[in-house]
Amino acid sequence: MSETVSKTAPSIAEENPLLRPWQTPLETPPFDAIRPEHFLPAFERAFADHTAEVDAITHDPATPDFANTITALERSGKLLSKVSAVFYDLVSAHSNPAILEIDKEVSPRMARHWNPIMMNAVLFGRIAQLHENRKSLGLTGEQLRLLERTYTRFHRSGAGLDEAAKKRMAEINERLAHLGTGFSHHLLADEQEWFMELGEDDRAGLSDSFIASAKAAAEERGMPGKAIVTLSRSSVEPFLKSSARRDLREKVFRAFTARGDNGNANDNNTTIVEILALREESARILGYPTYAAYRLEDSMAKTPDAVRGLLERVWKPARARALADRDALQALIAEEGGNFALAPWDWRYYAEKLRQAKANFDDAAIKPYLVLDHMIEAAFDCATRLFGVTFTERRDIPVWHPDVRVWEVRDREGRHKALFYGDYFARPSKRSGAWMTSLRDQQKLDGAIAPLVINVCNFAKGSGGAPALLSPDDARTLFHEFGHGLHGMLSDVTYPSLSGTSVFTDFVELPSQLYEHWQERPEVLQRFAKHYQTGEPLPEDLLKRFLAARKFGQSFATVEFVSSALIDLEFHTQPASASRDVRAFEQAELEKIGMPAEIVLRHRPTQFGHIFSGDHYASGYYSYMWSEVMDADAFGAFEEAGDIFDPATAKRLHDDIYSSGGSRDPEEAYIAFRGREPEPDALLRRRGLLEPEAA
Repeated sequence: MSETVSKTAPSIAEENPLLRPWQTPLETPPFDAIRPEHFLPAFERAFADHTAEVDAITHDPATPDFANTITALERSGKLLSKVSAVFYDLVSAHSNPAILEIDKEVSPRMARHWNPIMMNAVLFGRIAQLHENRKSLGLTGEQLRLLERTYTRFHRSGAGLDEAAKKRMAEINERLAHLGTGFSHHLLADEQEWFMELGEDDRAGLSDSFIASAKAAAEERGMPGKAIVTLSRSSVEPFLKSSARRDLREKVFRAFTARGDNGNANDNNTTIVEILALREESARILGYPTYAAYRLEDSMAKTPDAVRGLLERVWKPARARALADRDALQALIAEEGGNFALAPWDWRYYAEKLRQAKANFDDAAIKPYLVLDHMIEAAFDCATRLFGVTFTERRDIPVWHPDVRVWEVRDREGRHKALFYGDYFARPSKRSGAWMTSLRDQQKLDGAIAPLVINVCNFAKGSGGAPALLSPDDARTLFHEFGHGLHGMLSDVTYPSLSGTSVFTDFVELPSQLYEHWQERPEVLQRFAKHYQTGEPLPEDLLKRFLAARKFGQSFATVEFVSSALIDLEFHTQPASASRDVRAFEQAELEKIGMPAEIVLRHRPTQFGHIFSGDHYASGYYSYMWSEVMDADAFGAFEEAGDIFDPATAKRLHDDIYSSGGSRDPEEAYIAFRGREPEPDALLRRRGLLEPEAA
């Protein structure tokens, strides 16, 4: 450290890869050269540069116009965006104690940096003046959209508040950043600390592919020769589905659902209470009755009542079907001579047995045909057939972990379009779940900037050189995240704030959920589902049984999701004082909606990272279902055309949805693609929850 302190600023910059131009292929982050100690100096420089840029815009003596205010803001903060993208990729996908410590410091610093910018009255005055005169400025459609979104963003951040209110908002934002980071760190720690070793007597019912994955997970944790279950969803769910050991199912289930709720140093209960109180206070400062009212005003849904209306419309038939399914599962237990009541850790196990009996299908039968590499090829091939893009693997791009793969994406004319990073395997350094993010967004403000798009998943590795095999849920997840990826890769806008996935939360899931439809189509599976040992294609009979079984168990999936979305809404519409005892609040809400005791929330509050690790999905977890109304209806356009790769429909999908980013109103974008508003019952039909299909 003493050497670093004695050097001049230029020499520090020369030695810090985050602060010098990247001499890498396609100017990609030099992950092989970046160390934890590089981040804090890089953030310091980035904060200072951005502050200076915004100050110059704020105090520009020239009359405000679109170029010197809105465009100038779009150009500001490039270094901060660059450093942040690399840092937060590592925090989520390949952390270590040093990175997590830096995250604790950077998160409140980030809020401290943005607060005076987003609440700058002089800067907001320039933006408001342009917004007021917007119809006379001769702006393009994209420019007008950018001006409106910029005005809305500043207004909703409190730029129009008095100084006392701004000061309190700044304090709240900084504290919320600290709490959100703590929530995610607690969750990661609970997940890292727990595993269950599988002895020879503990493996009844488990498939060879699961045992291979369990051995690979043990190797990842430095336990060669062992086999373990971890708290990754890709480990827990197949174990609960197939393990014949009821005692072990209970042990794993309880550990999984107790993450963040163990009364230890990682407990998230008090964190949730403080987050909710601060969110409520911030909403009231901004003039809204509840935090949900504040968040939903700037969405497609607009109001909590609209969200509740959708969720309750789905909840009623889903719950009714789940209760019927529960009775069928209890009857199956009785038939087998079981003298116990169905419990939450039994549901998946007996549902799988019932599916095998009724639909003559189980996941273990198809899993050997769902090879990860083949499903990646399938996702790429569908994109090629729909949008003309091609994918070529690159082995010269620096990555953050040896498992990460990179592909160059080219358009139908062969021009460079993007780089796509795939990070597919679970490991202790990675948070659970699956997500898409980017290291650089597409824009054309100062020349064509191609995006660097990332998909991160938590699939189980194969063991001993065997390929990774996916469950049907895993394969659907891969296509889902790749749909998000395409939203980023196909983006074709001028301004970075409107690029790719920069859209309303309840619209952002449309491109991803829509893409899932192609994964389960016979035309795709017949080409890419091949047995990992023999190379034989998926047998016609097994394919038919898989397709017939898709709607089996939808009641369970719908109930665990909708209940989570409802509790998210209740957390943010009821007074914060109502949820001071988080467990009691959870139980009361579940009783109120009549939650079947044998099903739990997909995300219990203390592990609900969507809404508490940050605020992106706070009051917005419903978004997946709001988007599903559109995606179920949107795929109908291809079915009506008689070709799931119909060129004319695909071109509209590209132009109106995938490439337009946030440059147009989402309702207008959807209608431009489909020719009408979405038909709501498409969702219930897809999930098999309409009464005629329920009979």
